[in-house]
Formats: sequence, structure tokens, C-alpha cells
Amino acid sequence: MSLIILDRDGVINHDSLAFIKSPAEWEPIEGSLEAIARLNQAGYRVVIITNQSGIGRGLLDVEMLNRIHSKMRRMLSQVGGRIEAILFCPDGPDVDSPCRKPNPGMFLDLAHRLRLNLAQVPAVGDSLRDLQAAEAAGARPILVRTGKGMQTLEAGIPDKVAVYDDLAAVVDALLDQD
Repeated sequence: MSLIILDRDGVINHDSLAFIKSPAEWEPIEGSLEAIARLNQAGYRVVIITNQSGIGRGLLDVEMLNRIHSKMRRMLSQVGGRIEAILFCPDGPDVDSPCRKPNPGMFLDLAHRLRLNLAQVPAVGDSLRDLQAAEAAGARPILVRTGKGMQTLEAGIPDKVAVYDDLAAVVDALLDQD
């Protein structure tokens, strides 16, 4: 069984500069939920690794984050998809936290929990810090143009990072390789 790691905001759902603070604000990017379902059907385990600094900033609490994730899981199940695990870092950017991307702490925690090497595991994100965390953990960073992806691309990304329009295009490419 293969593994793929996804960032949440800007990859699966529309991002917001004001943060996603409630289930009502969580809206999937067109085609993203179906793309996850296609991954599942192809035998992929899907894990989300996401910074959620809104918690550290006092904009929402863990209970509200769980409600947001419940909505996401419910909507995913309606199209035949599922998320195996969600790892999140609640720390804000002012905290020197090993879990907050661009640090690889959540990736390393996942590798430890699953007892596997992340070498060449695809890790899809929309920001430079997503790419940096994946690369630092030995995973294969992939950029999508959704969310902050276009700004990230314009600012410059590491060499050899694959770039796709959205999660559905990433899934098309991965499944074509299999």
C-alpha cells in the first residue's frame, strides 16, 4: 500500500487569510475530495499534515478543529474517500516549534508512528514551508497552484519540485505512473 501526505488548506480546501475557524468556512476545492477517493481506490493511504496556527492565535480551539475535520471526513465519505490520519501543529509562527512547518517534526512523527522511511513519499502542499518540511524529512515535495501555490511558484521553489494545477492533476499523474 502506498502513502501520500497532503497539506489541508489550499490543497484540499479553499484557504483564507482570516483562517478557517469553523465548519461553515471549510469548503473543498473542486475535485479535491474525488481525487482523494481515487487515491484510496488505488490503494493509497492518505495522511494530512497541517499547520493550524489559528489555535495558537486563539481563533479556534481543538474541539472546533475536530468539528471542521468531521465535516471534511463526512464530505469525503460521501464520495467514497477517507483520510487515515490528520497531524496538526497548533503553534503560531512566533513559537520555535519542531512540529510547525517548515520544520519536519510532523513528518518525522508520522514516519516513526508508521515505522517507515518517507523517501519518495509524495507530499503535496501549496507553500514553500510545505515543500521545505517534506524535503527535510526525505519525502518528495509536490506543489499545487491552488491556495498560495501561485505566489509560492512566483517567489521561487527548490529545484526538481513537480508543479501541478491542483490535487486532481497530482492524482492523475501519480495514478498514471502506477
